[in-house]
Amino acid sequence: MSVDLLKREIQEDIQREQEPQPALPADVFGRIGSMETRLARNSREIESAQAIRYKVFVEEMGATLPPEAMALRRDFDIYDEICDHLLVVDTALTGEPEEQIVGTYRLLRQEVAMANGGFYSASEYDVAPLLARHPEKRFMELGRSCVLPHYRTKRTVELLWQGNWAYALRHNMHAMFGCASFSGTDPKNHALALSFLHHTVGMKDEWAVSALPELFQSMDMMPLESINSKQALMALPPLIKGYLRLGAMVGNGAVVDQAFNTTDVLIVLPIESISGRYINYYGADAGRFGG
Repeated sequence: MSVDLLKREIQEDIQREQEPQPALPADVFGRIGSMETRLARNSREIESAQAIRYKVFVEEMGATLPPEAMALRRDFDIYDEICDHLLVVDTALTGEPEEQIVGTYRLLRQEVAMANGGFYSASEYDVAPLLARHPEKRFMELGRSCVLPHYRTKRTVELLWQGNWAYALRHNMHAMFGCASFSGTDPKNHALALSFLHHTVGMKDEWAVSALPELFQSMDMMPLESINSKQALMALPPLIKGYLRLGAMVGNGAVVDQAFNTTDVLIVLPIESISGRYINYYGADAGRFGG
């Protein structure tokens, strides 16, 4: 039943065709109207992305960052130095490029992570066995996703995913993963949505991943037969719902992040599982980055 609902949403999303766009600069992954997606080009743009993260995570969601970050009003950590920073930029805004950034994602490739102490998600989930079971696959971690309130539209989400897809093609990635969040630190407040994820898209077998034992919070709070799928989908944060549309799976157990005032779940999205319609949708423009 949940699969049918998601399939209908996919069909509705993909019905319209993208209008032809002029040729894009080499470092731009996609463009819709005045907005485009690309990687940060310099430290000023990275700092601007960190300032947006501060506005969303601290001012809006109530996160508590280390004192230096709070003083500078920027969300940053050691991973920022090794990650690539995907941006959505509204070129219609006045000012320098760093003043036009309205959304961001942080991207970390497996070879970079392994050379620098591992993935961020490993602080919450036991991802090492997953990587070991797939030595032939190359993973990339998605994190710190945020968009300014005025720009939380379907168009912005499309651009972020077009950027993620193009980046994955460029670097020959086989799977994406990362933590996605529910607001607040009481998992019981999200019992319907968490139980729905547990029963319908939980990772199994070769893709199984669990929260670290000392952080594990059960997601199995309601039996499957008592879950209304439509209500559960409505209760999902837009980001997690978007992952599901693309064919994502969810790890076993949630994790409470007190600092960020969230309840996290681990999302894993094998590239081969992404709906063919979505591959066609994004791949038509992003395919030029595969070389």
